[in-house]
Amino acid sequence: MHTDIFSRPGQFWRGNLHTHSNNSDGVLDPAEVCRRYKAEGYDFIALTDHFVGRYDYPITDTKAFRDASFTTILGAELHSGAMENGELWHILAVGLPADFTPPNVPDFHANADQETGAELARRARDAGAFVAIAHPEWSGLTTADARTIDAAHAVQVYNHGCANGCDRPHGFYTLDQLLSEGRQLTLCATDDAHFSEPDHFGGWVMVKAEENTPEALLEALKAGHHYSSTGPELRGIHWEDGTVTVESSAVQSVIVQGQGSAAVAVHGQSLTRAKLDLTRFKNSDWLRVTVMDVAGKRAWSNPYWRT
Repeated sequence: MHTDIFSRPGQFWRGNLHTHSNNSDGVLDPAEVCRRYKAEGYDFIALTDHFVGRYDYPITDTKAFRDASFTTILGAELHSGAMENGELWHILAVGLPADFTPPNVPDFHANADQETGAELARRARDAGAFVAIAHPEWSGLTTADARTIDAAHAVQVYNHGCANGCDRPHGFYTLDQLLSEGRQLTLCATDDAHFSEPDHFGGWVMVKAEENTPEALLEALKAGHHYSSTGPELRGIHWEDGTVTVESSAVQSVIVQGQGSAAVAVHGQSLTRAKLDLTRFKNSDWLRVTVMDVAGKRAWSNPYWRT
């Protein structure tokens, strides 16, 4: 699954994959949401309103807000079926066709006549979407829940709205458990912006593609040609026999994580290049990299598979 995205042709495009407008429970209309992200320097967003009957199952049309320097990908936050805690699934689907058939979800309640979350995720992937398990910590997701979603491309590991609204932003435990069971998943950071609180411009993906077009971005997301960030830049990750060299913007910590408790870190002042020994990871099939700057902002690589 691993590819060296830093040596691939193209450039990195900054985007938010999880956004809401007043077509569901967001505050701003779609035009203003897009204007604000463009003004903030983003290259693209996916406007992902809640796909439930209360809002007439919206797949918000943002094509009119595309131009030479900014684009959009159609999508939605899908809901159907119950997790172990009885609450409705939240599944991010970026790249849905505008005519995607709605599930039977009149409102934010699970009922016996609905598709399961796994069935809805599979249908979204089969329709061409990039599918991510949304905000596992916020949802109270169990590992058993997560195992059922066999169509996911990624796990949402940072959600800026959940960080500010309830201090439950993460999905790393869910991701790492699935990786250790052999599931070859990527990760993504998002805003989940509603503009009703400070839930915007805090988590994003950097997607390596030759063009800033919906088609090229979606293909790159599915292929894992991206990393995620709340601030720092990753500029190179070079895996060799027994070591990894990480290049980045100035950070104070470079960390490699693997299966179980396996981890190793290098700390310093204004680090832009660090070499780490991988001896501790002999029993881990996967590795991933985190960098953290002096303000505590982080960037995360997708997992690297050694086999």
